[in-house]
Amino acid sequence: MTDEPNRPRFLTLAQVADELNVKQSLVQGLIRTGELRAFQVGGRGMWRIGRQDVEDYIAQAYQRTAYRVAAGDLEDGG
Repeated sequence: MTDEPNRPRFLTLAQVADELNVKQSLVQGLIRTGELRAFQVGGRGMWRIGRQDVEDYIAQAYQRTAYRVAAGDLEDGG
């Protein structure tokens, strides 16, 4: 299932928010817009996000940022 036995395959909204250092509402927004894959489980509809989906989102974010930097769309910020 996972390469690392101590790391869960699926994460909660709170865990993903913590990993990305953002608020849960931003994670919910990413799910709502389809930028981050997730699914609901159980009768209460609890959200779960695959660890690989989080890693894929991060890789895509790096790629989008690199394109914007190359196009001159981002300022240094310093």
